[in-house]
Amino acid sequence: MKKVVKFFALFALLLNVGGFTASKVQAQEEITVWAWDPAFNIRALEVARDIYLEENPDFNLSIVDSAQDDIVSRLNTSLSSGVTTGLPNIVLIEDYRAQSFLQSYPDAFFPMTDYFNVDDFAEYKVTATSLDGVSYGIPFDTGVTGLYVRVDLLEEAGYTLEDVTDITWTQLQEVGQAIYETTGVKLLSMDLNDLGLLRAMINASGAWYTEDDGLTPNITNNDALKEAFVTFKSMYDADLVNIHNDWAQMLQAFNTGVVATVTQGNWVTPSVVAAEDQAGQWAVVPWPKQDIEGSVNASNLGGSSFYVLNIEGAEEAAAFIGATVGGNEEFYRTIMNEIGALGTYLPLLETDAYETEVEFFGGQHIYADFAEWSGEIPSTNYGSHTYAIEDIMKNALQQYLSGGDIDEVFEAAQQQAENQLQ
Repeated sequence: MKKVVKFFALFALLLNVGGFTASKVQAQEEITVWAWDPAFNIRALEVARDIYLEENPDFNLSIVDSAQDDIVSRLNTSLSSGVTTGLPNIVLIEDYRAQSFLQSYPDAFFPMTDYFNVDDFAEYKVTATSLDGVSYGIPFDTGVTGLYVRVDLLEEAGYTLEDVTDITWTQLQEVGQAIYETTGVKLLSMDLNDLGLLRAMINASGAWYTEDDGLTPNITNNDALKEAFVTFKSMYDADLVNIHNDWAQMLQAFNTGVVATVTQGNWVTPSVVAAEDQAGQWAVVPWPKQDIEGSVNASNLGGSSFYVLNIEGAEEAAAFIGATVGGNEEFYRTIMNEIGALGTYLPLLETDAYETEVEFFGGQHIYADFAEWSGEIPSTNYGSHTYAIEDIMKNALQQYLSGGDIDEVFEAAQQQAENQLQ
């Protein structure tokens, strides 16, 4: 073994004498990354690669487009078996799933603390990508939410944008009722098999499906979750909610005037502006808050970050993703202008990057607004069981909407979660 080590040391020395360095030889090794969504995440990686190549011309990046569910499945299969063959150097993981991977496979991910400045990013993203004080993920896009509002329908019902700015869900329902009675247009749309809306409601109150430890189910004593259920049922019973069953139906709801608002993360902006005939009719205001002490008019829905696998090539992969996604102004300016993607890179707030007037939204500086709101999102431990508990809560919501007693429904859900996750 010592002979082999000496051979490679001599080999590297000879290469250096010949005008090359060991680091340049290593840089020629291909770095692979797994991600999903060609128009968003894949395009962002291409931008990062092109920027990095300017200073590192020998860098070789292979970007593999794969569905998120497939990535999750393949990662779990490989990491649980201990077989790293075929794994990428870098992988994109949704923030809601991050803790599940970090806690289940603590040695599988490469520490990134030395490759970027954590203070340059919104606290809630750093929390989601860290374990035991160590940052394993490079924060990428923010899922900061906003309330997209049809201004023309709002005014037709006798309201102004000021009337829906920094309000509560109860106040929004009152406005929605007036819009529905005046125009026949419902307030919002939701898929009953996707509780993203309720998730974002409670996130604004700093609450989640679990206790602060991210492990213990927190349903029966969760005031924010209970209020989210009550609020949604009130709007549902008032016929203010359009029910959609998939992504295409959701887009159709707001692109064709079925609903007066869009309650999503900022990543939905490109889909909103796709309805060119509605240009000038939309605005974005802060996310409604709950009637709970400490709740704020800012929340998160979605978002993901990049992780480096602790395999051969980890240092080179970390250097690449850290130098670009981890703190490059050009990268964040480009992806915002090209694909409307927003990160949580705080230094960008000190520049004019977000001062773009978006004509579709009546000249509003929506990117500046989203950036400001992203800094106000409560830091929440999403834990390891977000989707497992949400599957339980989907059934709970159906029971509640069908007339079930909320306390009984929540007690049953709490028991099921405890039994399933113990």
